[in-house]
Amino acid sequence: MTDASNPYVFDATAATFEDTVIRKSLETPVLVDFWATWCAPCKTLGPVLEKLAAEYHGAFVLAKVDVDKEQELAAAFQIRSVPTIAVVKDGQVLGAIPGALPEGQLREMLAQVGIQPAAPADDAVAEAPAAPLDPHAEVLRLRKLAEIEPDKAEHQLDLALALLQTGAAVEAEHLLDKLPANLATDERTIKARARLGFAALLKDAPPLEVLHAAIASDPADLRARHLLGVRQLVGGDAEAGLAQFIDMLRRDKAYADGLARKSLIDAFRILDDADLVSRVRRQMSALLLV
Repeated sequence: MTDASNPYVFDATAATFEDTVIRKSLETPVLVDFWATWCAPCKTLGPVLEKLAAEYHGAFVLAKVDVDKEQELAAAFQIRSVPTIAVVKDGQVLGAIPGALPEGQLREMLAQVGIQPAAPADDAVAEAPAAPLDPHAEVLRLRKLAEIEPDKAEHQLDLALALLQTGAAVEAEHLLDKLPANLATDERTIKARARLGFAALLKDAPPLEVLHAAIASDPADLRARHLLGVRQLVGGDAEAGLAQFIDMLRRDKAYADGLARKSLIDAFRILDDADLVSRVRRQMSALLLV
């Protein structure tokens, strides 16, 4: 069953496959999700695939195939386990990958076959953006996935990253320490460890609402502003966190031995948003020249 509100996801059958998948792939790549109602990993992978389909704004479409209802299609693709994802592009099947891949690996797979997020259509500009995943809900989802497939270390890495979003730095660090060598040097792991440095600053720090209240009462309270920036950065709101550090720099460049500048530089190392980093780096440079 597909989400009717997502125009990039549809159910495929043997009767429609030629038109909706093979011919469609001549103009737009198609990911085919072979799944089953009884399959627990399918229930964790499906929502992630549908989220990516919406986020990529039509750079690919997602065809869902229920293997119990479409046994001919499953046999044609030699599906031996579910979930399995097949990539169809230019009328050709590029390959099939079994298992519930973590979101990070799914993005890498899409990039490897030349699929990058597309800009939203002009008529969709006025629509509200898709709500980001709730960090706590994502932790629960990844815990379940790790229990279902305990031998997949990628799930442990994804869980560690999600835990960092919720501020659970101790558990996240424990999971990172247990990663195999090939993932210990993964760029996401390196950035996660850098993020742990920020998370460590939050030990015994006041909650967000207390920090907001402190700044509202005294905008020049740079300690509260710094902790608020760190909380926002660790919590996933990078732009808001960087804005706090920029405000600190604007108010007092020398505060705590240049803490604002150091915080900005450390933050740049862990962020993936190149446009945001470039924009804030220019702001920092302009303020340092004043």
